Amino acid sequence: MANNNIKLADSMAERVEQLAEQRHIIELGGGESRLQKQRERGKQTARERIDNLLDAHSFDEVGAFRKHRTTLFGMDKAVIPADGVVTGRGTIFGRPVHVASQDFTVMGGSAGETQSTKVVETMEQALLTGTPFLFFYDSGGARIQEGIDSLSGYGKMFFANVKLSGVVPQIAIIAGPCAGGASYSPALTDFIIMTKKAHMFITGPAVIKSVTGEDVTADQLGGADAHMTTSGNIHFVAEDDDAAVLIAKKLLSFLPQNNTEEAAFVNPNNDVSPCEELRDIVPVEGTKGYDVRDVISRIVDWGDYLEVKAGWATNIVTAFARFNGRTVGVVANQPKVMSGCLDIDASDKATEFINFCDSFNIPLVQLVDVPGFLPGVQQEYGGIIRHGAKMLYAYSEATVPKVTVVLRKAYGGSYLAMCNRDLGADAVYAWPTAEIAVMGADGAANVIFRREIDAAEDPAATRAEKIEEYRNAFNTPYVAAARGQVDDVIDPADTRRKITAALEMYATKRQTRPAKKHGNMPC
Repeated sequence: MANNNIKLADSMAERVEQLAEQRHIIELGGGESRLQKQRERGKQTARERIDNLLDAHSFDEVGAFRKHRTTLFGMDKAVIPADGVVTGRGTIFGRPVHVASQDFTVMGGSAGETQSTKVVETMEQALLTGTPFLFFYDSGGARIQEGIDSLSGYGKMFFANVKLSGVVPQIAIIAGPCAGGASYSPALTDFIIMTKKAHMFITGPAVIKSVTGEDVTADQLGGADAHMTTSGNIHFVAEDDDAAVLIAKKLLSFLPQNNTEEAAFVNPNNDVSPCEELRDIVPVEGTKGYDVRDVISRIVDWGDYLEVKAGWATNIVTAFARFNGRTVGVVANQPKVMSGCLDIDASDKATEFINFCDSFNIPLVQLVDVPGFLPGVQQEYGGIIRHGAKMLYAYSEATVPKVTVVLRKAYGGSYLAMCNRDLGADAVYAWPTAEIAVMGADGAANVIFRREIDAAEDPAATRAEKIEEYRNAFNTPYVAAARGQVDDVIDPADTRRKITAALEMYATKRQTRPAKKHGNMPC
C-alpha cells in the first residue's frame, strides 16, 4: 500500500518514478482482487465511474495522498489508499463539475474522518466556484474503528449539503450500499439516481427482523424499485452504473451551473407551427382519461423531455424540457391516473420540483386538468391540507416565469394549487375544452338547484337541464377570460407557439419578495 514514510530517491528521475509507483498503488484501491470482485458484482470501480462520467482526460484528482490521523484500534498502522474515496474536479460536456466517488474496495468504502473531510472540501470547492457537485455513494457506512470522528464527519457532510442547497446542483448516484446515517446525505441533495445493484435504508433487514419480527429482503426494503414506487425517495432508476451516468449527464444538460446563471440554450427548435394532433388528444368529456405526456411530447423541443420521479405519485408528471432551446420545468396533471387528482404524494412531488426550478432560474409550465384534491379519510388523516398547502406556498414563493395552460378540468382549490393567476402565473391560456369553476357542473347543479330538482315532475330531466344550464353559464373558459383570469382562449394546435412566446416575453422578468430570513413552509 502507499506509504507516506518512503525513503526518497536522490535524483529527480528516480523521484518521478517513485511518484508513479505510489500513484499506481493508490489507484489500485483495495487491490486487484477486490477490484475484480467489484466488477464481478456487475459494478464499476470508483475510478471507472468517474472516468465514464467526466470528459476524457479532464479529471484532476485532489487528495489522493491524504491519510487519516492516528486513531483507535491500531488504525495508526493502517494505510488506506485515498482513504476510501476519490475526489476532484473535471468537466462534463466542457462544463466544470466537482465529483466524489466512494471506493468499496477500500474498507468497504466506510466513511471515516478523513474521507468525510475530503468530500466536504470538494463540496466547498463546488460552492466557491459555482459548479455542480456529483457524488457516487458505495459504502458500508460509518467507519466503526474511528468512533465519534466518523459520526462527526457525517455531520460535516450534512451541513455542507445544506450550504450547497439552492446554490449549486447536487446529484447523488447510489451505486452500492448506502445505509444508516449515510442515507441522509443523498436525501439532502437535489436529485438521487439509484442503480438496481444498490440498496439504501436507515436500518437493514436483519435489524428490522430482530426488532419488529418482520421479514423483508434488501430489495423489498431499500432497492431502487421500492424507493421509486413506494417511498418516493429517489428521482431516477438506472439499470446499472453506465445507465446512471447517462441519466446524470442528461439531467445536467437541463441545469445551470449555479443559482446565479440560467441553463444553457441547447439545440433550439424554432418551429412553432400549429400541431393539429393536439386537438384530438384531450377528450371533451371530462370523465375520459388520456396520457398528458402525449401533450408534452408535442409541445416541447423535438418531443424530448426528462421525467422526474416517473414511478411515484403518477397522478402528476414533473419533467424537464425545452422550448426553443430554453430549459423549463413542466408540471402536469395526469388524467389517466386517479383522474389527475392531487393527493398527498402528488403535492409533495410537485412542491419539491417547483422549489428546485425556482432556486435555479428555470421557468415553470403548468398543464392543468385536475378535478380536485383526492377525497378520503386516509388523505385527511394523512394531512392533505398540510401537504396541499405546500404547493400553494411553492408557487406563491416562486419568482421565475410561470405559464399555465388549462387543458380541461380546473376545479376548486386544485385549480389554485396548479398555479392560477392569483398564485403568480404570468401568462394563462385555456383550451376551448377548459372548465374552470368551483366544482363540476353535476355537483354544482345538485347544490344550487336542489329544491327545483326535488319539486320537478321529472327530477332526472330537470337535473340534466340544470346541469347543462350551469355548464354553459359557468364551466367554460370564457367566464374566466371575462374576469381576466385567463389571457386568451386558444386553439390547442397553437399551444407550443403561445408558450414559447410567453417564455420569451418573461425571460427578463424581475420580481422580489419581502426581505426575511426564510419562509416557514408547512412540513
